[in-house]
Formats: sequence, structure tokens, C-alpha cells
Amino acid sequence: MSKLKIALQKQGRLSEESIRLLRNCGIAIENGEEKLKVSARNFPLEVLYLRNADIPQYLEDGVADIGIVGKNILVEQQKKVKVVEHLGFSRCRLCLAVPKDIETEDLSFFAGKKIATSYPNTLRRFLQSHNIQAEIHKISGSVEIAPNIGLADGICDLVSSGSTLFKNGLREMHTILESEAVLARGSRLAPDKSALLDKLLFRIRAVLRAAGHRYILMNVPTAKVPAISRILPVLRSPTVLPLAQEGWSSLHSVIAEDRLWQVIDELQAAGAEGILVIPIDKMII
Repeated sequence: MSKLKIALQKQGRLSEESIRLLRNCGIAIENGEEKLKVSARNFPLEVLYLRNADIPQYLEDGVADIGIVGKNILVEQQKKVKVVEHLGFSRCRLCLAVPKDIETEDLSFFAGKKIATSYPNTLRRFLQSHNIQAEIHKISGSVEIAPNIGLADGICDLVSSGSTLFKNGLREMHTILESEAVLARGSRLAPDKSALLDKLLFRIRAVLRAAGHRYILMNVPTAKVPAISRILPVLRSPTVLPLAQEGWSSLHSVIAEDRLWQVIDELQAAGAEGILVIPIDKMII
């Protein structure tokens, strides 16, 4: 039987969250602490643990069929790969940053200046799109130190919380790219492996969909069920079950987490009581 080969980052937060996602999909795999290639025990999947920056090339060459990688890496390298799913974790942004004492927000500040970055291609395309001529210094590692040692006037680097910039006397000026983990595939995928990818995507989407929703149940006066049902943003219609106490019903539904508190306020005002909110493990629609 064919196995779908997936490339994952060997270490770090992206690796941990990628493994967690696969395990939440019911796939039993080991981490990459001792082996660089492992097979899942209960799904035709082979995991290759690689450096994040190497994954796009492995996909383009067909060594790996699919991979979980930062969108920023794909944008930087421009390999012949296709994003098939945005995964919503390892969020960060590629930003232009300057010393705190630079008060302007005008991008023309960078004209004729030196910018240190580990993402020269993305930065170059951005500057060209804004007709800005600047000197790009490609460096690896601690980009944030470049302005402090006189190597550059500003930097272009990944930012998550912004604390590293703050500690090095820098501030964000402009966001070039919003990034997150994505599932990408190469251009060459045999039909049997495409079928395996479809099965994996089905599981992944069920897990991702569940992460953004909650199961909600409440007690409501039976006479108010129609009015309260109209408040709930449900998949089809809420489930209504009679309670032992006459005149009362239990109403069950699913709600998007980003609307949770707004809807709860409306439910309470409409007469709902004993509201429970429960996490959802998988959500298949």
C-alpha cells in the first residue's frame, strides 16, 4: 500500500503543533527526537522531520508529497507548491521595524537605508512594489541586533508578540505579510496518494472546524423555544428535548466561539437558564 509522505519541522513550536494536529486527527506518530523518518501506526502516512526552510524544496522535488510549513517560507522561496489548507496555528507577521526613536510611519524612510533581514526575496518584492530603493543585508539568526551594532537602519523580521523587538529597542512600523502554518502539496501527486490526502484533509478540517465552535445547551421555557431558537446561529436547527418539569425544554446547539458571549447575553435576556458550554472534539458537516 502507498504511503503519503508528509514533511514536518523537526523541532520548535511549529513541530509541536503539527504533531498535535495529526494526533487530534487520530493518527499515531512519534516526534522527531530520535528518528528523522517515522511511519504512523494506524494511517498510511510517513513523516519526514526536516528544517522548516527545506520543506518547500522537498515538496517541489517530490521527495515529500505534502508538508506543514510556515506561509512566510513559501512566500519567500516561491517554489512550485500549492497551499491546500490554512491551519490557523503558529501565527506571526513579517514586519519592518525601526529603532524606537524613529517616529515616522512613512515607508519612504527606508529609501537609501540599509535593512537587515532573513527574508530578502519577500522584502525586495515589497520594496519594489512601493518604488523604494534600499540596501538589503541578508543575515541569519538574531536580526534584531543589526541596528544596535550599526549594521542596518532597520530590519525586516518575523514578529509574534513583539517582545523581542521591544527588548532590543525596536518598534514595528509596517506589516508586510501575515503568516500561519499551512498544509502544502507538491505539483506531482499520484492518484492513490491524492485519495489519501483527501482522507487526511477530511480529518484535519473536522478538527479545525471544531476548534472554532462550542456545543451549547440550556434550559428554556417551552413556550419560548421558537424565539430562543432564532437567536442561535446553528448548523441546521437546534435539538429540543422535553425536561421532566412540565413546561420546560432542553435546547442544544452549536455556536461559533467568536460570537459566544454576545449570543449568551441574548439568550439570558430571552429567558434561557442553566447554560452550559462544552468544547467540541471533532465537527463533521
